[in-house]
Amino acid sequence: MLFPTTLVGSYPQPEWLIDRAGLAKRFPPRVRARELWRIADPLLREAQDDATHLAIRAQLDAGLDILTDGEIRRESYSNHFATTLDGIDIDNPGTALDRSGHPNPVPRIVGPIRRRRSVAVDDLRFLKRHTDHPVKMTVPGPFTMSQQAQNDFYDHEADAALAYADAVNAEIRELFAAGADIVQIDEPYMQARPAKAEEYGLTALNRALDGIVGTTAVHICFGYAAIIHERPSGYSFLTQLSACTCNQVSLETAQSQLDCSVLTHLAGKKIILGVLDLLDMTIETPETIAQRIRRALPFVAAEDIIVAPDCGMKYLPREVAFGKLEAMVAGAKIMRAELGG
Repeated sequence: MLFPTTLVGSYPQPEWLIDRAGLAKRFPPRVRARELWRIADPLLREAQDDATHLAIRAQLDAGLDILTDGEIRRESYSNHFATTLDGIDIDNPGTALDRSGHPNPVPRIVGPIRRRRSVAVDDLRFLKRHTDHPVKMTVPGPFTMSQQAQNDFYDHEADAALAYADAVNAEIRELFAAGADIVQIDEPYMQARPAKAEEYGLTALNRALDGIVGTTAVHICFGYAAIIHERPSGYSFLTQLSACTCNQVSLETAQSQLDCSVLTHLAGKKIILGVLDLLDMTIETPETIAQRIRRALPFVAAEDIIVAPDCGMKYLPREVAFGKLEAMVAGAKIMRAELGG
């Protein structure tokens, strides 16, 4: 099938599950933020399961081809994994600047970083029980986690990133062993901090992918539209991903109106093409989606394009998110008909 459709990762959590207003008023949590959940601990897992089932159902109803669990059980895309690792003190957090320059409480590295257990394998199994579609799971990237932590142990930041990479590698291996079709690594801080990404971030990313057998993707973006409103005209770190061993690169083009000619530098990669503007609460028309796909076609073969939102949909109202997904699916259908695929 040409132009298969998918989420980047997250789908909006229900208001009855999480304090959405509280979530929107703060920067994405790096340490735990249990106060955001509306359900007490004894019943929280069951409530998260129910909400995840709703997110899966919404994707099926909208007509998506590749499904995620919507990251419904996560307070943020990264802290769900980062706070489970050995060598991390989350009870006495440190401080680091987020990508917009604001100080944020973060995990403090106090010893060797090691993964003690699988984090998302049970979530993957739940997803697979509720669909026979191909499924994708997401994990935070080693470079991004190293930038979202205070390093009080390793001599160099690069050493911390490589330790995170080993933990991510172990998680990815278990996800593929448990039946994931695609595993995506989220590395937004490569765009935010390109000099460090050049220095050691790409090395850490490839270490996270070392020896992995399965379809892998890397997501790189300008940040959640609900938090970072302005977009530069182009990526500061994108063409370098041609040297990454991943199979797919996920990027945004809608809100930024990205010059898609840059995609010629990613030859050999499939492109997860962001076509939904997540700052604009207006639901796109299918023809708008089709036109955003057409913008990439001079530079990427049609069979190498996967259609997605610009980024995670976590902060959107649920009805807006669902309407945008329906439009995205309809726009992909227009392009299939147009190209005979």
